[in-house]
Amino acid sequence: MSEETPPPHRRRPRYRGKNPRRFEDKYKEHAGDAETLAKVTASGKTPAGTHRSIMVAEILKVLAPKPGEIAVDCTLGYGGHARELLACLQPGGKLLGLDADPIELPKTEARLRALGYGPETFLTHRTNFAALPQALAAHGLAGADVLLADLGLSSMQIDDPTRGFSVKADGPLDMRLNPHRGEPASELLRRLNAEKLAVLLTENADEPHAATLSHALAARTYSTTMELAAAIRAALPRLKKEEADLCVRRVFQALRIVVNDEFAVLDALLRNLPACLRPGGRVAILTFHSGEDRRVKKTFEAGQRDGLYRAINDEVIRASAAERRDNPRSIPAKLRWAIRA
Repeated sequence: MSEETPPPHRRRPRYRGKNPRRFEDKYKEHAGDAETLAKVTASGKTPAGTHRSIMVAEILKVLAPKPGEIAVDCTLGYGGHARELLACLQPGGKLLGLDADPIELPKTEARLRALGYGPETFLTHRTNFAALPQALAAHGLAGADVLLADLGLSSMQIDDPTRGFSVKADGPLDMRLNPHRGEPASELLRRLNAEKLAVLLTENADEPHAATLSHALAARTYSTTMELAAAIRAALPRLKKEEADLCVRRVFQALRIVVNDEFAVLDALLRNLPACLRPGGRVAILTFHSGEDRRVKKTFEAGQRDGLYRAINDEVIRASAAERRDNPRSIPAKLRWAIRA
């Protein structure tokens, strides 16, 4: 009687060296083990595929959500802020989460459902926050007591090279929050002339080298994020690496704002806010660059003068020193709030 042949031994996939090319191999935390996740977090980084919510304590303080109230998270993202708000709204409260991203929204909804928040407590709506009035009406909500808008990109979008938002890994030059709508950044660059690109870089990112970069980049074809980043650095050969890296980030920011029409969407939210808040309703908005912050500040100040808001913050709120150290993505964040009259 012959012995059974044992199954061949299979080794688990290994982390492929110091410089793996594939995104899936580059970040060890994709394996999901607690020890690796803890090490990544302790180093001040965000584990790939996740997101660390910014200024949670400060947001909860200014919004003061109470049991039974209606809240709206205009930028649901990974759901970190929403999770904390939902806990404060119980019993009897409800949260509506908006997000334009068709890739991340179902994942976040499933994550919060797994925590026990059913449709009677937690609602979702796939849209950007320009359509806030329509989203409220679609779910039979007359208004919100609490409203949050975190205008930053989520780490899941930044880390995923297929979305084209950063140069952490090479990927298509896309940058669309909803990859099924609009034109990608590659097409935008191809059709812009130097004059229009210079205006875009100045207005959307305060880029000091806008004139030089616009002549180097306009009306050209770049298929990937790394191609564009290399062209930016080549156009400014005298800059030190740190300064060139900042230019790359500013150019990417400026293009992303246009690709997703971010300023027009924000202006629509600010215009609709008073009608979407109940009397005494509180709103908090997290911004990440001067173009956003100026719009929020001026709108809140005008609203207070016109009697729409009975209170706004005098000084902008920033992340604590400890949070800035532990989560560097919180460094540029500014928090502003207002209370409906």
